[in-house]
Amino acid sequence: MKKILQIENVALTYQTLTDEITAINDLSFDCNDGEFLSIIGPSGCGKTTILSLIAGLIKHTSGKILIDEKPINIKNNDMGYMLQKDQLFPWRTIEKNVYLPLEIKRKLSDENKNYALSLLEKYGLKDFVKKYPSQLSGGMRQRVALIRTLVSNPKILLLDEPFSALDYQTRLAVCDDVYKIIKAERKTAVLVTHDISEALSMSDIIIVLSDRPAKVKSIHHPNLNGDTPLRKRESENFGFWFEKIWKELN
Repeated sequence: MKKILQIENVALTYQTLTDEITAINDLSFDCNDGEFLSIIGPSGCGKTTILSLIAGLIKHTSGKILIDEKPINIKNNDMGYMLQKDQLFPWRTIEKNVYLPLEIKRKLSDENKNYALSLLEKYGLKDFVKKYPSQLSGGMRQRVALIRTLVSNPKILLLDEPFSALDYQTRLAVCDDVYKIIKAERKTAVLVTHDISEALSMSDIIIVLSDRPAKVKSIHHPNLNGDTPLRKRESENFGFWFEKIWKELN
């Protein structure tokens, strides 16, 4: 399979008024096209910082970050970024919220608008395009937020704990929804989460990080049975992998 993301010996050091702090040290991993990769680690170890580095929002101090074997470039990166909260604008309709990335990139053509509307229809939101975010459930809002990241057809989706604001039952259902959409659209995804079960149920690859300064502690390919996150949670090996990763984190 083709490597779409390569992180090679990446370090990040920043200055405070009194000291120099290393946030990330000698970080290396890669991800193939179409794979779902999760990053999990202790609180405050730098998981979200790694997403910011991949997105080009922060410049790494040393090492390489390559997308399609080319250095990351903030001016021409090909990322979709989904945050912890859906960040939908309450004064814009669902349709207008989904158009936003196209407006920002000056790509609001009829063709791209039709593609956006086709995604909304494909994933059960056709009847809500003229509604406002406040009229949708939390799960539906997250579906809209994901579709908004897809409309510009990014190569990689960056997911920063996108389910953390949802209650447990909704979270399970939305995990399934998001997973199915990402796989159906054949996208590569990098998820940051603190939830071991979430990482196991959604991922082809799990990167376990050390305490700060963050580096790779282990890499796992759980390969659980099941075609959805809910089904994977029922896999006979799920408990084994959960305990293994839990021990590594503790």
